[in-house]
Amino acid sequence: MSQTIPALSHGILSYRVHETAPYINWIYFFHAWGFQPRFAAIADIHGCDSCRAMWLASFPEEERAKAAEAMQLFKEANRVLDQLDEKITIRCIFRLCRANADGDDLLIDETRFPLLRQQTPHPDGSPFLCLSDFIRPLSSGIPDVIGLFASSISSDTEKFYKDDPYKHLLVQTLSDRLAEAGTEKLHEYVRKEAWGYAPDESFSIPQLLKEEYQGIRPAVGYPSLPDQSVNFLLDALLDMKQIGITLTENGAMHPHASVCGLMMAHPASRYFAVGKIGEDQLEDYAHRRGMPVEKMRKFLAANLPK
Repeated sequence: MSQTIPALSHGILSYRVHETAPYINWIYFFHAWGFQPRFAAIADIHGCDSCRAMWLASFPEEERAKAAEAMQLFKEANRVLDQLDEKITIRCIFRLCRANADGDDLLIDETRFPLLRQQTPHPDGSPFLCLSDFIRPLSSGIPDVIGLFASSISSDTEKFYKDDPYKHLLVQTLSDRLAEAGTEKLHEYVRKEAWGYAPDESFSIPQLLKEEYQGIRPAVGYPSLPDQSVNFLLDALLDMKQIGITLTENGAMHPHASVCGLMMAHPASRYFAVGKIGEDQLEDYAHRRGMPVEKMRKFLAANLPK
C-alpha cells in the first residue's frame, strides 16, 4: 500500500460516449431489461451476420426467440449510443486522501467515515469483514491512502425522447451503464497513473470487468457500503457539484445516472456483503454517524431483520 499522497492527488476527467462504451458491463444492462446473463453474451459476438446466426443457433429452440430479442435490443442500444455521442459527456472526479482505520471507522483527512462490519457467520469460518480492514490502522502511526470518486452524465438525459417511451427507457438504462463504465475507465487511470500503484497493469476490458486488477472500488449503496447517507460525507470531501451532482435531503444523487464511492489498493481487499445487522450494531453505527437511531434505521432498512 502507498504511504504518501501521489502527485496527481485529484482531478476531473471527461469522456465521450465512444470512449466509455467499450467499458460497459452489458450483463447489468440486459438484467435491467429482464434478460438472464447468458443473453448478454451477444455483446461479445462479432457483428457479422454469420456470427450472429451461429450465436442464435447455440441456444435451445425454446430460447431462440428470447435470444433474437436480446440481439435486437443490443443493436438498438448501440444505435442510441451513437446518437448520444454528440449529446452527452461522462464526467468523473477523484481525490486521493491520507487515511487510517480506527476500528470500524475510517479517518479520511479530517473526516470520520463510519462503516459497517458483517455480523452473519459464514459456513466456511471466514472473518467478519469491514472496509476499514483494508486500510492501515491508526495505531501503526503510518498514514495510508484511500481514493474517493464520483461519476455522472453531463446532460439531463431524462428529457431525451420523451415522446418515445421505448427509446426513453433505452437512454435511461444506457445512462446508468455509462456512468458505471466511466468509473471503470477512471479507476484504470487512477491505478496506473494518478495513484500509480499498478503502473504496469495490462488487462483487457473483459478482465477489467471481471475485476482481476489489484484493489476494489465499493460504491455507495452496494453490499459492502449500504448506507446512502455517507454520500454527504463523500460530497464534503469531493465537492461533487463540480461535475454536476447534487444530493437530495435523503442523500440520493441527481442526476440519477451517477455513482460514487471509495477506491482501495490493498492487495487482499475484496468485495463482500454486510448483510443483516442487529439492533446493537444499528445503535452503535448511528452513534458513530452522529445521527438519530430512527433516522439511520430508514437508511439501513434493507440490512435490518424484518
